[in-house]
Amino acid sequence: MKKISRLINDYLLKVISCLLTISLILIPAKSYAEVAETQINSSLIQASTEFLRDLDYETWQLVAYKSSNNQEKLVLRIIGYPGNLRIDHPLSLNVESGRKSWELDDITLLNSELAEDSRQAAAEFDLDKLINDLSQNRPLRLSLQGVFSELPVPPFLVKEWRTLKTQT
Repeated sequence: MKKISRLINDYLLKVISCLLTISLILIPAKSYAEVAETQINSSLIQASTEFLRDLDYETWQLVAYKSSNNQEKLVLRIIGYPGNLRIDHPLSLNVESGRKSWELDDITLLNSELAEDSRQAAAEFDLDKLINDLSQNRPLRLSLQGVFSELPVPPFLVKEWRTLKTQT
């Protein structure tokens, strides 16, 4: 009886391991960033778009894209509900990761559409400085004085931003 039970267990173990192997082969691993065409500044461009929550549970949309208006530099646009980004420009975006920190320049007023928008729902920052300094897809923490104190950015999103930088 023990022998039969052991044979059944061995057989089931082999069947399960075969099924797992087949599923790993047939289901491709996600290897590309989620970069898609998005309309920004009245034209369709490749951009990384993600909604994130800060530590106060406010939702923000982060859009990273190469700006044709800004010498093909990478730009980070932060979008909130209308009126959430009432700040005196320029105001640097603080970024931290471990012991490293960066201050990203506020370039909102260089974008005429945002400068003239009375809703004050978006601000833009020069992302090139940060991406050029990163060699890994590390988690980041963003803070914007008077707007949000900490907005965690996961490594997969940093990977998308770095991918945008290398795309032509």
